[in-house]
Amino acid sequence: MKGFSSSFLQKHSQINSSVRINEKHNRTSISHRTRVIFFTAGKRRIFLRSRKLADSDSGTHPNKSLLTNIFKWLDDFICDFIDPPLRPCVDPKHVLSGNFAAVEELPPTACTVIEGSLPPCLNGAYIRNGPNPQFFPRGPYHLFDGDGMLHSIRISGGEAVFCSRFVRTYKYDLERESGSPVILNVFSAFNGGLLSSLSRCVLASGRALAGEFDPRRGIGVANTSLALFAGKLFALGESDLPYSVKLTPDGDIITLGRHVSFGEPYMTMTAHPKIAADSGEAFAFRHSITHPYLTYFRINPDGIKQPEVPINSLKQASLVHDFAVTENYAVFSDSQIAIKPAEILRGKAPIGVDPGKVPRLGIIRRYAVDESEMWWVEAPGFNMIHAVNAWEEDGGDTVVMVAPNILGVENVLERLDLIQTSMERIEINVKTKKMNRKSVCSGNLDFAVINPSYVGKKNRYSH
Repeated sequence: MKGFSSSFLQKHSQINSSVRINEKHNRTSISHRTRVIFFTAGKRRIFLRSRKLADSDSGTHPNKSLLTNIFKWLDDFICDFIDPPLRPCVDPKHVLSGNFAAVEELPPTACTVIEGSLPPCLNGAYIRNGPNPQFFPRGPYHLFDGDGMLHSIRISGGEAVFCSRFVRTYKYDLERESGSPVILNVFSAFNGGLLSSLSRCVLASGRALAGEFDPRRGIGVANTSLALFAGKLFALGESDLPYSVKLTPDGDIITLGRHVSFGEPYMTMTAHPKIAADSGEAFAFRHSITHPYLTYFRINPDGIKQPEVPINSLKQASLVHDFAVTENYAVFSDSQIAIKPAEILRGKAPIGVDPGKVPRLGIIRRYAVDESEMWWVEAPGFNMIHAVNAWEEDGGDTVVMVAPNILGVENVLERLDLIQTSMERIEINVKTKKMNRKSVCSGNLDFAVINPSYVGKKNRYSH
């Protein structure tokens, strides 16, 4: 959901300069387009124009099997004859226009400084992640469903190199080899009414049973965020486990693979883990459409996942996208955005808003071994997608969380252009279990970034 997230690698030592580029790594053939990038350094604005260093090798698709062609024909039949007219929110001609138009891969490309200068001491990389479909969709398409693409600016010695690469997920590689989409997209597959939704379910089941894809290897697109912990850089999306990626010394981005040690087959992980700067631990969770609907866990500084804590007090599936941690607690949001797979049988999307549900906030000990100390407090009208930060005050008696509240939550999936937010400060007394809320900013703010050293600690600034 977090369409454009980024990770700033502050020191060159975080990039392994001895990495060897896999010579078998295929690169997609592209037609070069000049890109201009600008950013500010102090009072100076620096403009960079990229120029192509080398052409990529042309990729070729192997001959498709008869079965693959049959499935492709059935997919086309659903798009052409079963899907109703597409609503703007899932019409790719509307969604993938303007600033959201899909772009091609770009190999490491030197940037010419056309205004200002890059300080020789500036050494590192800026990387962002976002959805970018490798095929222009024929059927419904939601903005959140595109393949993950990483865009990086590698700066060293007063020079900059720009690069754009897809995250080579199992889904991406499978569909690249097939030459067309194979695995259902979570947000867009069930937006065409009962007949088209059931048709796509049957088609996906047929493909899995025929061995066209293996769901145990993941179905996600790793298009939401980036996180640096346990000595690795990860591209994340909550419908799958993280993918480990690496920036090479020449500025290229390679995918090392799906990090299966963070879960078992069919498991997922949040796209927004919280990394404690002092300990190096990563705190994370996953939500599910089956019980337990929420599971909390942490990953130690060596990258070893610790025992899970199932949250059984969450009684129905909810879109728990983000959370917050303090020195002693973790805070979860149970919003009105519900996940009800049975809605597919009514011709509706499985993810939607439940207007009769009262949102809640859940508090659990940061190092809990079970959910015995988990408790919830009602937060009427508070629908959080992303948290800014949280900390403790009053000697640990009060948990303070700052987060944007989505106003008009019914627009969150279909009318993103109508979404408004109110930045709120939430204070929860852990002894009395009472909560106070107040708005601190009425501006439309989301996707907050803070100094990572202040995760779980009181901070002043958010960007």
